[in-house]
Amino acid sequence: MERNIEILKIDGFRVVSSASLRALEPSGEYFLLTDGNLDVELFPGSPEKMLEAAGESGADMVYADGCGRPLIDCLEGALRDDFDFGGAVLFRTSAFRSALEQCPGGLKYAALYDLRLRLDRKFHISAPVYRLVEKDLRASGEKQFDYVDPRNREVQIEMEKVCTDYLERTGGYLAPGGYSALPEAGTFPVTASVVIPVFNRARTIKDAVRSALAQTTGFEFNVIVVDNYSDDGTTEILDGIEDPRLVHLVPPEKGHGIGGCWNEAVFSDKAGLYCVQLDSDDVYSGPDTLQKIVDTFRSEPDCAMVIGSYNMTDFDGNPLPPGVIDHREWTEENGRNNALRINGLGAPRAFYTTALRTIGGFPDVSYGEDYYAGLRISREWRIARIYTPVYNCRRWEGNSDAALSPEKVNRNNLYKDTLRTAELKARRMR
Repeated sequence: MERNIEILKIDGFRVVSSASLRALEPSGEYFLLTDGNLDVELFPGSPEKMLEAAGESGADMVYADGCGRPLIDCLEGALRDDFDFGGAVLFRTSAFRSALEQCPGGLKYAALYDLRLRLDRKFHISAPVYRLVEKDLRASGEKQFDYVDPRNREVQIEMEKVCTDYLERTGGYLAPGGYSALPEAGTFPVTASVVIPVFNRARTIKDAVRSALAQTTGFEFNVIVVDNYSDDGTTEILDGIEDPRLVHLVPPEKGHGIGGCWNEAVFSDKAGLYCVQLDSDDVYSGPDTLQKIVDTFRSEPDCAMVIGSYNMTDFDGNPLPPGVIDHREWTEENGRNNALRINGLGAPRAFYTTALRTIGGFPDVSYGEDYYAGLRISREWRIARIYTPVYNCRRWEGNSDAALSPEKVNRNNLYKDTLRTAELKARRMR
């Protein structure tokens, strides 16, 4: 089947104004939209291939992989505004126009995001149909903080509004308040536990543990390190730290992810009333971090989770851009709705242990386990925030997310999209 397909172009797929979309004026039954910020070279016959996929699937929007740039399916819960549709997208013109008519006028950044949320039928061709030159060559560890960069704040506010409108019209919106009562606490040996899952962090684990043990508090606490069968000397370093507050746990079996290690701590008889996160290569920003977190739980007794703010630093503690990550996109009124759009809720994360046990703890994975817990808790109970830094997130070559392959980034994104999809369905049933 050979048909002429109109090819139009806009300057980027991520940040698009409603005026830019309205200026397109496609004339045929379908049109192909390309990303002008990328050098896209369509393979011979690619537009026809995408057109055939649209006809066979009934889709209003068809996107495809680029050569060397595999994409993922767009699930119902793929509400993040940075979903990667590649460099070329085919639209059914009638559906495009209908969605654009419903799109709020005056959007400066989120028009294409709004439009694609209004299109239910999307189809992904999981084979390359074009070549492109990627211009953003930063490593994954640098890109992941774009959405909390203060320079992007205005963009994020508009994206949040579009996402919230979508949730309201599709039944996934949670109105302010209306939280469930917290479960009864029960009895715990200490007020708080710092939980540190670790695997092969001989270079950093002593710094993390010392940071935790150095906390000055008006209550009893312990430090639970869950050692996931390290074989690089980490275990020996932990055995050499003599402090009765240090609890060194080893799971009864190998193969757990970070979430499974957390569960070993949370469901143990050593767990405190509150369980507080510390990654094995990070440190608290001062000796008062744990006290500030517990004070927040006590001053806001209706919350099941407290999330702090952190400084981005290098290994030696020197500041790195974008600086302080405080997730001010979280608001009391709309934070748990906006949580479905963003890719993380912040750090350090602290949990009312009984609530965490009530939801069954974490999924036994090493990516997104904390995001799952935040979504699940926010559906049921309140999350409180600390907007001043209490944690140093150290970026170095050993970070597990420092330089991920496109395939690994896809797997991670797809997993979080499955979490969002399940959570969206659960919220619609409330």
